[in-house]
Amino acid sequence: MPTLFVNQERVDVASNVPGDTPLLWILRDALSLTGTKYGCGIAVCGACTVWIEGQPVRSCATPLSSIKTGAEITTIEGARTREAKAVQAAWEKLDVPQCGYCQSGQVMAAAALLARTKRPTDADIDQAMAGNLCRCATYPRIRAAIHEAAKSLG
Repeated sequence: MPTLFVNQERVDVASNVPGDTPLLWILRDALSLTGTKYGCGIAVCGACTVWIEGQPVRSCATPLSSIKTGAEITTIEGARTREAKAVQAAWEKLDVPQCGYCQSGQVMAAAALLARTKRPTDADIDQAMAGNLCRCATYPRIRAAIHEAAKSLG
């Protein structure tokens, strides 16, 4: 039975869960953490982005068997870093979301960017966010909010 830490809480995954089960389904179905969205199922849209050991990953294409025992997994519900809080505040300030479906993945990717790059350029933002699709095309506001969050972090 694999043990994971999801949003700093210990989770013992049942031994009868197949190793090829995507992390997304464990989060949504077993743990009721529905902030992480199913978008495409093939890791190209970014709606399912979570952090594993602080790195953004696509949970729809991450099988349980690929996650080391004891790994720290963070979903949008547990994103409480300085960077995540700054991104969420900037998202609200600049009214980024429209439909909102992609936003948890966008926020997770943006916060991960700011954790490793304190003053991202437009090119840094474009590269970090390239795999996160927004059907409403709020990309200019997303970029502006990332700059705003970086500024607020000092």
